[in-house]
Amino acid sequence: MQEINFRNDILPLKDKLFRLALRITMNRAEAEDVVQDTMLRVWSQRDEWPALDSVEAYCLAVCRNLAIDRSRLQANRNEELDESTAERPDAADPHTLCVRNEQLELLDRLIGTLPEKQRTVLQLRDVEGKTYKEIAAVLQVSEEQVKVNLFRARRKIKEQYTEINDYGL
Repeated sequence: MQEINFRNDILPLKDKLFRLALRITMNRAEAEDVVQDTMLRVWSQRDEWPALDSVEAYCLAVCRNLAIDRSRLQANRNEELDESTAERPDAADPHTLCVRNEQLELLDRLIGTLPEKQRTVLQLRDVEGKTYKEIAAVLQVSEEQVKVNLFRARRKIKEQYTEINDYGL
């Protein structure tokens, strides 16, 4: 195993940890706290670093567990998309921007209704671009379970999105 350096190997993971924590807690302030607690916990376990196969998987697992603990302690509030969270320079006309924002809000709401494990798998695979093997290591499940959860999450979101989009339900 190579020597692990906090500044070079762990600190750059903070953005990935934040996105994962935000997807689980659905609250920006809580996600920031989770990332900070993750960094503290990983630092306090620095004696175990040489035994780790993947520092990234370890950090993501710690972050996931802390985020789940926090979301269980507090009422899980979904963060609404507004100008501060959806601000991007875009040359599209106002109607197109409005439609896109409504679609993003709908997708965010639909993802928020998924069970925690499906939300996490969807976040790690589709947003973070992790492999099935990496996700299985983070969640401590088999690769087959990762694939099943991802399939079910995508199918449920597609069905609900189509139903709402086509029928306005």
